[in-house]
Amino acid sequence: MNAIAAGLDLPGTTSTGVPPQTYNYRVVRQFAVMTVIWGIVGMVVGVYIAAELIWPDLSLGLPWLGYGRLRPLHTNAVIFAFGGSALMATSYYVVQRTCQTRVFSDRLASLHFWGYQLVILLAAITLPLGITTSKEYAELEWPIDILLAVVWVIYAINFFGTLAIRRVRHIYVANWFFAAFVLTVAILHIVNSAEIPVTLWKSYSAYAGAQDAMVEWWYGHNAVGFFLTAGFLGMMYYFIPKQAGRPVYSYRLSVVHFWALIFTYMWAGPHHLHYTALPDWTQSIGMVFSLILLAPSWGGMINGIMTLSGAWDKLRTDPILKFLVVSVSFYGMATFEGPMMSIKTVNALSHYTDWGIGHVHSGALGWVAMISIGSMYYLIPRLWGRDQMHNIAAISLHFWVTTIGVVLYIASMWIAGVMEGLMWRAMNADGTLTYAFVEVVKNTYPYYFVRLVGGLVVLSGMFVMAWNTWKTIRAGHPVDAPIAALHPA
Repeated sequence: MNAIAAGLDLPGTTSTGVPPQTYNYRVVRQFAVMTVIWGIVGMVVGVYIAAELIWPDLSLGLPWLGYGRLRPLHTNAVIFAFGGSALMATSYYVVQRTCQTRVFSDRLASLHFWGYQLVILLAAITLPLGITTSKEYAELEWPIDILLAVVWVIYAINFFGTLAIRRVRHIYVANWFFAAFVLTVAILHIVNSAEIPVTLWKSYSAYAGAQDAMVEWWYGHNAVGFFLTAGFLGMMYYFIPKQAGRPVYSYRLSVVHFWALIFTYMWAGPHHLHYTALPDWTQSIGMVFSLILLAPSWGGMINGIMTLSGAWDKLRTDPILKFLVVSVSFYGMATFEGPMMSIKTVNALSHYTDWGIGHVHSGALGWVAMISIGSMYYLIPRLWGRDQMHNIAAISLHFWVTTIGVVLYIASMWIAGVMEGLMWRAMNADGTLTYAFVEVVKNTYPYYFVRLVGGLVVLSGMFVMAWNTWKTIRAGHPVDAPIAALHPA
């Protein structure tokens, strides 16, 4: 494999003696490093609040260490800081490589990186202080919302600008998924964050009652659909073929998958509001579209896994490929479970229980984290001029501890959730509840402990990754790969 195909940069000049134009890997390196750092930070907070559910005194009586304040910090850190940094690193890399052009604006790329880190830092300060809108996944107050919107517009200009100046006619399918993520998340954020400021750090939603709930879960479920699904499918369509050395199984299926997914996801949000004040017909629409969503979701999952056709043997020896392929398996599992939980009769059992926590983390840890980690292991050596990560055995160790930790986590929450649902709805012959609420809480204790162990195991793998990343960076040097000359048509 030549240096350009491998994504490496070798010193030298073109045949004309002019230094070759290079890709901007600086912004990719910045976001890649922060992916590892924010991954550890977010998971440390997650493990801490999981421990607080077993030992409440861990808050030390301090309000900013309470579960209610640290939980939104955890979700924002793992979704927007860890997941967002991974998406931005990979999207900048993929759009430049597949368009065979340098990023539209280096200055905008730098503004994007530092602006986004500022948003994350402000979230880390305000959320523990109790400065929050109390809207799921949209807790940040109005000054930070405005800053985030500006930073996101900068990102969108740079991403779509790079597509506009591409040197190849075709737009590779990964870029379609990244584009849907960039565009839709901007719309979701701006609409859902419409609010009336009262003071510098306090505002009230521009919507009220059931309408506010509907807008919130239109945003909330599409944050899952476009932030945590579409963007990471962009990763899947680039990094699995690259690491496997195989073309995408079906390019036609990838295009059908894209259009079916982005159309269907938009309508699924009401399934979060079953048995509420939301009109029943709206709830039913959400359920129907959630069930339809199974088809495009599994189409993408099958496309990703079947890309290994003819290269299955590589799974024995390639731990990066293991991360990428197992993540797609978790994606398939989570996107089967979600539509099933949207059915009203199933939802009556599952909603408000830890089953939902298990479902979320099968997607967040199994799908999002594992494909992000695999993609970073692919990128990091290429960004620092190395053939591979410092220690391949450490990647394999990371894979196994992550897989074991995720299984412990989600299995414990599934069992706890079904138990909670059954105990809450159990009734005596005279119509009274069989169990007091405190009895249900008491019975979840051992499962919370298993969940904590699973989280600690996953977190330990992230420290292994941080060590491996550090050693790889120390042994290499930052490089920007030359842009290959286009072959005549």
